[in-house]
Amino acid sequence: MSRIDAAAARDLLATNPDVLVVDVRTPAEFATAHLDGAINLPLDQIDAHLRRIVADAGGRLLIVCQTGGRAERARTALSEAGLADVVVLDGGMSAWTALGGSVTRGRPRWALERQVRLVAGGIVLASALASLWIPAVVLVAAFVGAGLAVAALTDTCAMGLLLSRLPYNQAGGVDVEAALTRLRGTRANA
Repeated sequence: MSRIDAAAARDLLATNPDVLVVDVRTPAEFATAHLDGAINLPLDQIDAHLRRIVADAGGRLLIVCQTGGRAERARTALSEAGLADVVVLDGGMSAWTALGGSVTRGRPRWALERQVRLVAGGIVLASALASLWIPAVVLVAAFVGAGLAVAALTDTCAMGLLLSRLPYNQAGGVDVEAALTRLRGTRANA
């Protein structure tokens, strides 16, 4: 089983306190709201520290993101690297909060998906308006539209990746060493 719904995840966390929740969203998204006790290890850090995570993690990992896409990419990478007991919260934080699951809340920030919609929409609108005076600018709108289509087909988003690196989305950054130490701690307790 590689995915579990929010109700099953709530039951799993209630019956097995050794399950470690790893949130792969940006530090800003994590700071806004996250499952109680979760570790923030953004998706790019999963890739960068894959060997250490596989070596240090013990017990079951529940991987969480906003809707499940980034968490599934993290689960795939971890599973392919040899970590067997990894599950994804299907529907992510959206499903968890809809169920009324317990979360730790911080200062509200825009989710990465919302930022992508704002930037992509703004670029398309501006280029469409500018094309009234400079017709060739309409190609910028076409480029953004093509990028969004590729993002949907491949379940990746170059614009989201770029936006995730902005200071706004770092919220002070993530302490990767502390997160990896917590992973190692679960192995000692397993």
